[in-house]
Parts: sequence; structure tokens; C-alpha cells
Amino acid sequence: MKSPDPKSCHPALFLDRDGVINIDNAYVNKPDDFIFIDGIFELCSRASQLGYLIFVITNQSGIGRGFYSEHDFLKLTDWMNQVFRTHGINIEKVYFCPFHPEHGIGDYKKVSSCRKPAPGMIYKAVKEFNVDLARSVLVGDSETDIQAGVAAGVGCNLLYSPSVPGDKSKTLASAVVEDLFEIEKFL
Repeated sequence: MKSPDPKSCHPALFLDRDGVINIDNAYVNKPDDFIFIDGIFELCSRASQLGYLIFVITNQSGIGRGFYSEHDFLKLTDWMNQVFRTHGINIEKVYFCPFHPEHGIGDYKKVSSCRKPAPGMIYKAVKEFNVDLARSVLVGDSETDIQAGVAAGVGCNLLYSPSVPGDKSKTLASAVVEDLFEIEKFL
């Protein structure tokens, strides 16, 4: 993808939702089940102060699997964005991919260039908001998040892994962080 003119570009903070913004309790689709991860508001506030645009990029196969509707997702997203606004933080846009190539139902069963590890959601943000990928940061909790960032050319891709044991050296991530408060040094 052709990069926009860097003089008029903004750095971005790309955040996965489930596992980075909220605790991943499998197919979260209601405010009552949405528990914010400690440090997310501080991270986003600092990123905003530094001039980063904030985007959420999230696979939502629960829609495609029929666990909840797009309407349910958008209603929850509106609620989440309002909570961020009460903390003085603006989420520029939430990009989501409802498709799944194997488990999707009906029109939702397909391969999509927006489903991570594909970088489609990131490319949409670049096109719509003139994002400077080289100065941007992505935070994800899975290797597919990191693969999407690397494929798109995001400058810093951070794997948020607070309590997952195992070999963290087998990642494409720029770094592995165990606490969202650690991320400020990468902005």
C-alpha cells in the first residue's frame, strides 16, 4: 500500500478489543460482561496527548457465528466509546470484521482481507485518516494481531501478554509487554 505524505500524517495507536481493552471473556457483547483492563484509559489518554489517533481493530467472529448481531456489537461499541469519552478520550473509529472462513453462517462464512492476520482494517484507517504507519503503534494480545500490524507496516507492534506462560521469543512483535502501563515508553 502506498504511504501517504508524512508531513500531513498522524501516528496512530491501534488496539485490539478483546484482551487489550477489555478482559476476553469469550464473545463479549453486553456492557454487563465488559470489564476494562487496568491501564487502558491511562494509555489512551497519554497517546492522545502525544497526538496519536486511536483506533480499535477487532475480529468479531461472534457475529458471523450467530452468537450476537451486528446491531448488538454496534450498541456495545457506542457504549464503550461513551465510557472512553467520559475519560476525555476519543476513539476515532472502531473497525471490525464479522466474517469467519470456517465457522461463519450464511454471508458471514467467507475469507476477508479485514480479518486479522490480514491487514485490511489497518489499511482502511490509513486511507480514511491519513495515518503514518511508520510512527504508529499496535497493541494486540495474539500473534494474529501482530501479523496484521507487521503486514501493514506498523512501526511498533506490541504483544500484550500479562499472564500467558510459554516461549514469548517466537513472536513477530517488537516487544512483549505484561502491563499496559509499560506501553507509554513505546509511544
